[in-house]
Amino acid sequence: MLRPLRETFQMRDYPNLLVGLGQADDAAVYRVSDELAIIQTVDFFPPVVDDPYQYGAIAAANAMSDVYAMGGEVVLALNIAAFPPKLPGEILAEIFRGGADKVKEAGGVIAGGHTIDDEEPKYGLCVTGLIHPDQVRTKGGARPGDTLLLTKPLGVGIVTTAGKGGVADPAHMAAAIEQMAQLNRRASLALQTLSDGVHAVTDITGFALLGHSAEMAEQSPALLRFRLDRLPFTPGAVAYAEQWLFPAGTCRNESYYEHLVRFGPHVSEEMQQLLYTPETSGGLLIAVDPARLVDLQAAFQAAGQSYWVVGDVIQGLGIEVT
Repeated sequence: MLRPLRETFQMRDYPNLLVGLGQADDAAVYRVSDELAIIQTVDFFPPVVDDPYQYGAIAAANAMSDVYAMGGEVVLALNIAAFPPKLPGEILAEIFRGGADKVKEAGGVIAGGHTIDDEEPKYGLCVTGLIHPDQVRTKGGARPGDTLLLTKPLGVGIVTTAGKGGVADPAHMAAAIEQMAQLNRRASLALQTLSDGVHAVTDITGFALLGHSAEMAEQSPALLRFRLDRLPFTPGAVAYAEQWLFPAGTCRNESYYEHLVRFGPHVSEEMQQLLYTPETSGGLLIAVDPARLVDLQAAFQAAGQSYWVVGDVIQGLGIEVT
């Protein structure tokens, strides 16, 4: 929907806009000086869990994730919210408290915001991060020969959908909630210990693994090849996929990105759909030079950051799952 605005705000007219509408990426980046750039992003959505505190924490972690995908540090956030007037004030306070605790964990501060009346609750953040202009990481840049790593399991979207339907195992919901509330800050800081070799980064959220990786492939350009047997899934996700408990966003992602994706003959239709299913506050997908893979693995291990080697990058364009 924003693409028509590219003609209004052409990159050549804004030389300090390092990342904007001219390319599909996780956040906007604006250079303030030779030593400093700001990262700006906004994200909000309806509840994905019943507990208001957990909802606020998850929404905040999700909103801040784009800053970490770009390689920055969160410094400032503003609440953005819509609530039914009949919703009790203590519930709103718990949502805001969950978001505030996550921003504080990130080292940032909430300094204000804006709230309106709406029939369906919605909450998130407008987030500002800081970064050196020469250290910005983008989706583009993956090179043939690169190794692909993922820092969180997939499948929280279908688990929370099963939860809304009242059929999710409580243990599965608890694992999904813990995963969604986890910041991507630790992974981002580990990436910053490598001076070179990290060629492309994105976070996996609403467009699912296949949508976000397809954008990485287009921006690079290259072909990202995933091994299904190496992809991690949160507990319960595969079982709910086999029951076809997919949310509506799965079909939207498939219709938009399927022209860029091809599957091997052994990838079942259920697993194909699961890889199109939206994620909430997912992990980082990283394309790294194999010569620096050991260094990155060591950095993740030192930071206590989980990771999975899930595929590689080859000549071509698009996504392949085998």
